[in-house]
Amino acid sequence: MSARVARRSLAVLLVTALLGGCGSLPTDPSQEARRLDRPAAAPTTSSGVKVEPAQWKPCPDVYKGIFSSPPQNVKYDCATVKVPQDWHNPEGSGTFDVAMVRGRSTTQRDRVGSLFINPGGPGASGVEYAVYRSVYLPAEVVRRFDVIGFDPRGIGRSSPVKCFSDADLDANFGIDPDPQTDATFGESVALTRKLAQSCGDKYGDKLRYYSTEQTARDMDALRAAVGEQQMTYLGYSYGTLLGAVYAQLFPKNVRAFVLDGAVDPTLSMQDSAEKQAAGFEHAFDNFTTWCKANVTACPIGPDPRAVVTKAIADARTSPVPGKGRNATAGWVFTAVVSSLYSESGWRVLAQAMQDLRNGKPEKMFQLADSYAERDPEGKYTNMFDANAAVGCADSDDTPTVEQARALQPQWRQKYPLFGGALALNLICAQWPGKRDPYPTGAATGSAPIVVIGTLGDPATPYEQAPALAKMLGVGTLITWKGEGHTAYPKTGCVIDAVNRYLIDLRVPPAELTCEK
Repeated sequence: MSARVARRSLAVLLVTALLGGCGSLPTDPSQEARRLDRPAAAPTTSSGVKVEPAQWKPCPDVYKGIFSSPPQNVKYDCATVKVPQDWHNPEGSGTFDVAMVRGRSTTQRDRVGSLFINPGGPGASGVEYAVYRSVYLPAEVVRRFDVIGFDPRGIGRSSPVKCFSDADLDANFGIDPDPQTDATFGESVALTRKLAQSCGDKYGDKLRYYSTEQTARDMDALRAAVGEQQMTYLGYSYGTLLGAVYAQLFPKNVRAFVLDGAVDPTLSMQDSAEKQAAGFEHAFDNFTTWCKANVTACPIGPDPRAVVTKAIADARTSPVPGKGRNATAGWVFTAVVSSLYSESGWRVLAQAMQDLRNGKPEKMFQLADSYAERDPEGKYTNMFDANAAVGCADSDDTPTVEQARALQPQWRQKYPLFGGALALNLICAQWPGKRDPYPTGAATGSAPIVVIGTLGDPATPYEQAPALAKMLGVGTLITWKGEGHTAYPKTGCVIDAVNRYLIDLRVPPAELTCEK
């Protein structure tokens, strides 16, 4: 899960092998809610297309599956907005439904406006993430903003793309991620061709409608539908790409954008994949350093690279049996990838690998399944269907199957654990849909945009953050000397800078660096 972005990069790889201004408003939340929810005339997007105003309805059960009990002091409302399937032909293409949730603090005061959130992927549910973040964002931000999440077109509750069977996804995650013989490589090509064709058979020419540019135009419809003159936005990982495309298309509609875990849109698919391979190798080296310094917490010893390499090699021929499936090379690899998104995953990975050596693959499967969004019954969300649809629609520079095969041994030599796998974007190489690449360039006329990069980020390596800030022309960079994927709200320095920017429009100092 191409390798253009964060989770998306490895997602497509594993599928292939992966406000309006800030003034004070009434402080009585019930009075404010009544005023904001009053029906309005049909708003118009900056593209000149009219959309219906959001008709919010209480959805108190939306927390289920995210929290075990209803969050305190937050009320949830849901709405669905219809958008053109093709923004380039809005009258003649039909519509998609885009689902939104709004989390509003019961103690809201001095409301600034709506804070739109996207968690990345592409393929992750913005509705579920907004419910989570309505509890786990800094309290002063939640008190000042409605926290709004949306499932982008094709994802979750928004006219979802679903063309991969659970059995095929199990095969996809279980298959050798770095096939070395012609026979095993041929198996990967055949499986990914089957996956790609299943989407082509079901959706045909509509596959191009799931591109990032189309979704960015949807965002402007959502802005209009909730009554905001400008957008305040917090985008993570792939969400930084989505935010960057929006800022290029609608620069004057940007109030405050925070792009955390930055993607460099100017990279080719091949260059992006190679940078990610290097990023995961770097993160694994950091995990190794941690193991050496924390012997009691790392039961696999001081050389985890040797342990993981052996585990994957052994799994190719003698996978450890589990309940209903075997711990094949693909499942082991997915577990390793999953653990590197956060420093807190290192301890889990060490124990999972030790258990696997002892013939117990349960913890390893738990890591892999959390990444794959696979439930205990073997059912998947549509994250990876949507991930492929978006990633392949966005890219017109995908290496061919033959080119990927040629890259594989070169990258394996440079990036021993991750290079061979990340060289293979076999699903986009065989994708039947037309492509719709997103624009790249400056957001001329936009307000300042905050871009955050983490030095130890494996999924969106740090160097992409200054590149994105430079491309936008209005970017200001925050560097966090931390580990894992994304930074806000994990550390005080970043929290303070982002909070002041979101609430007061106080732009952080140029080249701000935050210690771990």
